[in-house]
Amino acid sequence: MRGRPPHDDQLTPAEWRIAHAVRHGMAPADMARRLGMSRDGVKFHLRNILGKLGLADRAALQHWIGGPKNGVKGVMGDMEMTSLDIGALGQISRSVGEIGAAEAFWRDIVGLPHLYTFGNLAFFDCAGTRLMLSAEAGQPRAESVLYFRVIDIDAAHAQLAARGAQFIGAPHMIHRHGDGTEEWMAFFNDNEARPVAIMSQKRPG
Repeated sequence: MRGRPPHDDQLTPAEWRIAHAVRHGMAPADMARRLGMSRDGVKFHLRNILGKLGLADRAALQHWIGGPKNGVKGVMGDMEMTSLDIGALGQISRSVGEIGAAEAFWRDIVGLPHLYTFGNLAFFDCAGTRLMLSAEAGQPRAESVLYFRVIDIDAAHAQLAARGAQFIGAPHMIHRHGDGTEEWMAFFNDNEARPVAIMSQKRPG
């Protein structure tokens, strides 16, 4: 048969990237810029995703629970924890005007170890807690967000939702490192409608 063989997962890798971005709350224009494709390409993938999953719209996709077929396992160092034990504060975010200048300040002047940078995000190590700098030029500065580590983000999401936590979207992958380690997050609102996050790393093998 001509053409690409059927993919062995419900979504293709490109479609998973779009699905993760939707669940992260990104607009189509932001997805196109971040993923290096046209807005029409993003819309094409979105139509395919909604059709394959039987979902009505992007709002339904944002709360759809699912992950790649060959997903990797969550880890949290050598700690023995139940699925909903909240671990150490894993990350705190801070909005900046220009990522290059902010990266230089925190690396060269403050002296924090620089972990990695991609797009308009830069990450530093603060004795085990990550500082995430997010460039938001021309936008109102957002307040800091607390990110708590959990060992199983899907189970933690389910249990928190059962307790009444109002999630903004389903757990989703935000980044894959060169060694295959995946960064997953899910956001919910506190009692004053301010965002809080749970985060987990998933490593192959």
